[in-house]
Amino acid sequence: MKQATFSELRKNAKLFFDMVEAGESVRILRNGKPVADLVPTSAEMPSWKRRNVQPLVIEGVSVSQMILDERQAEE
Repeated sequence: MKQATFSELRKNAKLFFDMVEAGESVRILRNGKPVADLVPTSAEMPSWKRRNVQPLVIEGVSVSQMILDERQAEE
């Protein structure tokens, strides 16, 4: 694992983030002590796109189905 001081990270952030993007981990040191690890994320799906949600259900019918039924009734 590559190590860098906090000052080096501030001065060369692009370089370190390019290294992480390429799959390498970087440990950040402040006053000689480790304070953070920059590690690559999984290539699956960005965390902000991952959701663990359940469909909204009212009275046993999903809201999506209620909307579709209502749209068909309007036609």
